[in-house]
This record gives sequence, C-alpha cells and structure tokens, in this order.
Amino acid sequence: MAGEGFRHTSVMPQEVLELLQPRPGGIYLDGTLGGAGHARLILEASSPDGRLVGLDRDPEALAAASSVLTPFGDRATLEQANFSKMAQVLARLGIDGVDGILLDLGVSSRQLDTPQRGFSFRDDGPLDMRMGPDAGMSAADVVNSFKQDELRRIFREFGEERFAGRIARRIVERREEEPFTTTAELADTVKAAIPAHLAAKQKIHPATRVFQALRIYVNDELGHLSTTLESALPLLNPDARFVVISFHSLE
Repeated sequence: MAGEGFRHTSVMPQEVLELLQPRPGGIYLDGTLGGAGHARLILEASSPDGRLVGLDRDPEALAAASSVLTPFGDRATLEQANFSKMAQVLARLGIDGVDGILLDLGVSSRQLDTPQRGFSFRDDGPLDMRMGPDAGMSAADVVNSFKQDELRRIFREFGEERFAGRIARRIVERREEEPFTTTAELADTVKAAIPAHLAAKQKIHPATRVFQALRIYVNDELGHLSTTLESALPLLNPDARFVVISFHSLE
C-alpha cells in the first residue's frame, strides 16, 4: 500500500476539533497534511458531506495520507503543495472560500524518525533537511558554503542559539578539512564548540537549536508562514476558524 511506511502522531487532536468545529457540509483545508491524522478526524466530524482539501509539500506524506483517506472518497482532495500556495490551489479547484484552515507547523515525527531525510542527529544520515522538492539548498549546502557571519545569523535568528558565533566558527574550521555530509558530523562539531561544563547542564542535545535553525532556513518556514497569514484571511467564509499549532517562539 502506498505510503504505508509513513507514520506520524498528530498532536492535540481533540483541541483541534474543539477549535476548528468542523460540521456537515463545511469545507476545510489542512495545510500540513502529514499522515492525515487531523484530516481524518475533520472528515469524520463533518460527515456525511463535509469536504477537505489537504496539502503537503512532502510526497511521502501525501502518499500515506492518500491511503488513510481512501474511505472518504471524493470528500478528500489532496494536492502536493506548500501551504503558502493554498489560495492558488483553491482557485484551481473552484473553491471560493473555506470554513476552516488548519496548520500544524514544524517537522513531523515521521520525518524526524527517518535518518535518510537528515532532520535529526539521533540517527546518522545525510545532512539534507529538505521537506519537499520545492526546497532548494540542503542543510549540507548551507553549512559547507555560507560565510561564518551568515551561519551565525541563521543560528541566532532561527535557533535562538546562545553560542551561535562559536558554533559558526567551529563549522568553518571543520569544513576546511573536509565538507560536512552527515548529521552526526554536524552534531559532533556543534557539541565540541560549546563549553563542556555548560553543555552538560543543558536539558536538550547541544545541537538541537542549530538543527532547528537550519531546518527553518532551508525550508523557508517563516517566509511561507508569513505569506500564508496574509493570503489566508480572504479565503475564510463568515464564522470560519483558522487554527495554527506552533511549538516555536518565532512562529
């Protein structure tokens, strides 16, 4: 079955339903479809004739969602697209407005758990971090080619990393010997740049904020969010709901 290897645990399912309030006959848009956990609940709550448009930039996620939502037939329309393109997608589908929009921001648990995607340092894998084919540079491209000042800015701005300068300097020194290709190489370099006595006191892995910053930058997550917030409001029908789940202060 297509996408059967994709697993993602949807967060706050009951809270999403309470806030979105899907109802029969409504039209809803899930801009971060993932494994379709939220989408399935929305379609169940809006039965028998509610519709859902699901977007995801990740083809693996889209394949998995298609499998999960097969029982709902033509009530679910899935498109491979970034949520910032929702206005264009809805226009192409002939939909003038929706009764609810859901965005669950950030990386999915499945993406984190797949070493080949390069999002996590928990298992070694290629240093990629691209959520979909619409992303250009990989994380390896960034750390191997950007100037030290630009790396420092990325780590500080998107990761709120206290040791951004030290880490950027260590990365530049390390890549002069050999370019970065794996997540473990980057994680080890970041850890070595932070004073050991301070790293030991941190509740998270020393590389967490740097990986977060690179992921946000590579996928232009904040740029897409800004575009969406501006373009989504005209798409909302009267009394519609716009629900955004975020775990990052910059969002």
